[in-house]
Amino acid sequence: MDQIAAKAFERETQLSSLQLTVDDASLVGACDVGYSCAYSSTISWLTPTLPLMAENNPRVVFERLFGSSDSTDARVRASRLQQDRSILDSVTARVKELQRRLGPGDNRKVNDYLASLRDVERRIQKAEEQSSKETPDVERPAGIPDGFEPHVALLYDLQLLAFQSDLTRVTTFMYGREQNGRPYPQIGIPEPHHPLTHHQNDPVKMEKCARIQTYHVKLFAGYLEKLRSTPDGDGSLLDHVILLYGGGISHSDRHTHGPLPTLVLGGGAGTIKGGRHLVYPDHTPLTNLQLTLLRSLGVPTEKFGDSTGQLKELSGLSSA
Repeated sequence: MDQIAAKAFERETQLSSLQLTVDDASLVGACDVGYSCAYSSTISWLTPTLPLMAENNPRVVFERLFGSSDSTDARVRASRLQQDRSILDSVTARVKELQRRLGPGDNRKVNDYLASLRDVERRIQKAEEQSSKETPDVERPAGIPDGFEPHVALLYDLQLLAFQSDLTRVTTFMYGREQNGRPYPQIGIPEPHHPLTHHQNDPVKMEKCARIQTYHVKLFAGYLEKLRSTPDGDGSLLDHVILLYGGGISHSDRHTHGPLPTLVLGGGAGTIKGGRHLVYPDHTPLTNLQLTLLRSLGVPTEKFGDSTGQLKELSGLSSA
């Protein structure tokens, strides 16, 4: 879903999308038997076989947004962008000279390379346009903060900054990869999270799972408050974004996927009606919701995954 939206908006922003996670997005380690670790380390896929790995280091995310300078100062960014453009022009000229001496097969490979160069050129051009805009002056993060909560807060702040600067319009964020073993001693839970989810209806374990989920939602609520207090056009950022919050498991001990509680937040620039609790029949595909949100974003999509139609109750502007 995120990459369909990213493709629709990619010409409008410097980055088509941003993928973030708190965990190290490693492709090795403990993963589901028979599956690549890519399936548990990312929720973003450029194609059915190409995962977009999420980044957990705030410093790397900052540099992806603003380059390697130490701040978002417009003059520093403009100077760096001019240097990048000079290097790109030089490389492009040399590649074209090389093409005159290559055969058809090698030229096809070079054309693929040039296509990626053109994408870099597009991003530089977009960055030059955006560098003249007023951007909040924020210092580059030093790295990964100590502790889960400050790490999450910083990644949320970077998403807000990306939206505020219009550097991207699509982000995904994972608190943790599948089978996450993180403990939460800061809220009195020293046991690892994943084993607790296999609670076998033990009320003590279930209560601890609920506390972890409440803690996650509390951190998310802090992000929402910052979006609400950030002016954007004729309202706030929260008025103009659409956020989808939830997970992929309904009953963690049984590994069932329904009924699946899911939050939809933000005004979507008037396309979403909020303040409601909607209940749909069992086995209604989650992709129906995702299809509806894509249409609310102005992305024409006839079908998405196993979708069977839109959820007309979500928005008065959508039809089934």
